[in-house]
Amino acid sequence: MEGPSAVTVDEPSHSAAGTTAVVSSFRHLLTRTGPLRAAQGMMGLNQTDGFDCPSCAWPDPEDHRSAFEFCENGAKALASEITKGRVDPAFFAKHSIAELTTWSDYQLDQAGRLTHPMVRRAGATHYEAIGWDEAFAFASAEFRAMPLADQAVFYTSGRASNEAAFLWQLFARQLGTNNLPDCSNMCHESSGVAMKEAVGVGKGTVTLDDIHHAGMILLMGQNPGTNHPRMLSALQTAVRNGAHLVAVNPLKEAGLLGFKHPQEASGVLGMSTPLAADYLQPVLNGDMAFLRGMAKTLVEDGTVDHDFIQAHTTGFEVYADAVRSQDWEELEALSGLTRDAMQRTAREAGQRRNLITCWAMGLTQHRNSVATLREVINVHLLLGAIGKPGAGLCPVRGHSNVQGDRTMGIFEKMPDSFLDSLEEEFKFDAPRAHGYDTVAAIRAMHAGKVQIFAALGGNFLQASPDTEYTAEGLGRCRLTIQIATKLNRSHLVTGRSALILPCLGRSEEDLRAGVPQFVTVEDSMSMVHASRGKLTPASPHLMSETAIVCGLAEAALKGKSQAPWQDFSNNYDHIRDAVERVVPDFENFNDRVRHPGGFRLPNGAGRRVWDTPSKKAGFHTVPVSAFQAAPGRFVLQTFRSHDQFNTTIYGLNDRYRGIGHGRRIIFMNPGDMKRLGLKPLQLVDITSHWSDGTRHADGFQAIPYEMPEGNCAAYYPEANVLVPIGSAAEFSGTPTSKSVEISIKPS
Repeated sequence: MEGPSAVTVDEPSHSAAGTTAVVSSFRHLLTRTGPLRAAQGMMGLNQTDGFDCPSCAWPDPEDHRSAFEFCENGAKALASEITKGRVDPAFFAKHSIAELTTWSDYQLDQAGRLTHPMVRRAGATHYEAIGWDEAFAFASAEFRAMPLADQAVFYTSGRASNEAAFLWQLFARQLGTNNLPDCSNMCHESSGVAMKEAVGVGKGTVTLDDIHHAGMILLMGQNPGTNHPRMLSALQTAVRNGAHLVAVNPLKEAGLLGFKHPQEASGVLGMSTPLAADYLQPVLNGDMAFLRGMAKTLVEDGTVDHDFIQAHTTGFEVYADAVRSQDWEELEALSGLTRDAMQRTAREAGQRRNLITCWAMGLTQHRNSVATLREVINVHLLLGAIGKPGAGLCPVRGHSNVQGDRTMGIFEKMPDSFLDSLEEEFKFDAPRAHGYDTVAAIRAMHAGKVQIFAALGGNFLQASPDTEYTAEGLGRCRLTIQIATKLNRSHLVTGRSALILPCLGRSEEDLRAGVPQFVTVEDSMSMVHASRGKLTPASPHLMSETAIVCGLAEAALKGKSQAPWQDFSNNYDHIRDAVERVVPDFENFNDRVRHPGGFRLPNGAGRRVWDTPSKKAGFHTVPVSAFQAAPGRFVLQTFRSHDQFNTTIYGLNDRYRGIGHGRRIIFMNPGDMKRLGLKPLQLVDITSHWSDGTRHADGFQAIPYEMPEGNCAAYYPEANVLVPIGSAAEFSGTPTSKSVEISIKPS
């Protein structure tokens, strides 16, 4: 039971995984499903002939896989997907939409799997069952009634398969719009913008083997113990091979301190492998100043790779002059770190040369995120630490196929070369005007410019910034369509009418005309591999994502499309044949993806081939910046608890941080709490401040936690209401969920 009186606080952990993680994994599985189904699911998870984990996008080993190639969060994700609970027509008849909006996100997830297509008709208080053909006709009527194609928005979650994503963008573009916002817009968009401009590719340049053999690894703005637990075994291997790990994170996180490998005797016995040799705690958004301090040290010490710089880069002299003139006092003030810490880290990197920098949302969700990530790249260019073994750039993606969706064309501004190929393959005129990204789509809905919002998976409302503003926008649509496995809050904040179209989970067998089908995904390191569901579907009334997209498109585009939608629906090989003809680097797609482990897409920057106008990698020179709150206020970041993955809440505990039975928590520096006269667990009200006004979140409990003064942290989606819709990263448009200016007062 969640509530202020139920919350417990213990000492934070100093290592991740171990037997506790194993126990937690099986507890989630056995309490939510039967032992036989749980065992069948775990035996197929992340195996070469099995199904891809529906959780994070960390790559699988290419050369060897354990029978237990999964982590605690993977087990939780599977348990949530194969749960015994069912959300069927009787459930919706019993519970009105108004009642369900009072349930917590945890309660909604616990309700179980959706079993039937459902419709909320205009003015209705409840969802009711609807047949698949009628559902497609219902949606088609709304699509055909739209005066303009750009009045539709097609959102995509990173859990959609390559096949479904390819057809989803084809549907949107044949309708006539590039309104294709996706979850990348809210997470790693800044990474793609910065990397594409600097090195010619928006994807990570390293492989798992590079991680294992790096000389030094910078872990910046990420918490692998909770968000990417399987990454810990790769880091353990790197440390055992001699790598020097440096964690750069405002909070002390267990998964950066140590790892108890649950499949090793030492881990089972409670012994952990120390991970971070150095742990630096900058202030929120102090990373750019820290990196500039590293660069200043490398340039002034003369430990840069001049041969690489001359042969492969542009802009070095301008950048070097800027870092030489940089004031150390300013860097210390903006970063919250000492000159010694910055120099020590830089000199270690300069000595070891083979540097990999891994990062996640802690770097990508600020106003200056693109500039910060360009500074990451600058440091690598100084060292020549890219395009060689054991060195490079590693943006660690979240959802399992968020990278693949972008490869398949889920982007509001795909290049003309992609659109040209799409036109040639499907004989239509693809729209060329750029569409809405996530923030622009929310603004357009709010302004009444969107009639249909359709989501291929995800929980758009809870994932988005400025929750109340986003909810108002969704409510102004004529129709909202949600393709999903489970009920979530986005299904309860609807347009005038709404459809819930339930799909198969990643773990479930997908039979089309009696023939088993498989889908494909792309992980964080550009490996494309097959995913074959094994389990009996939760309901005989479910359809695959791919078949649902085909059904919607065929009905809405009838007479306007030459795409073989029915053929695509019945045989996914034919989709992959079309992908091969449209998407670069997918030659012999069907053959190569049937090879165990799949295949890796080429990466020019990983081979020192730069797809930039100059055909070289570029240094980028801008003044150092950092987000700073007004006097008396704080900088807030939103983050996950250990019992969630993105917006899916598996439980109410945050074991590694010592929190039990609650989520309306704000973590604060102990000194800041003392200055405000706050006691542990005291209720406080939070106000965020932006140029367009204030936003409020009341009834949070203050918890003391080790972090820099002036910084706070709270869980999303509960704290997303505080993230202003108008505050977005420059150049990428990513909401600034890690740089929110707030004030705090006792409730």
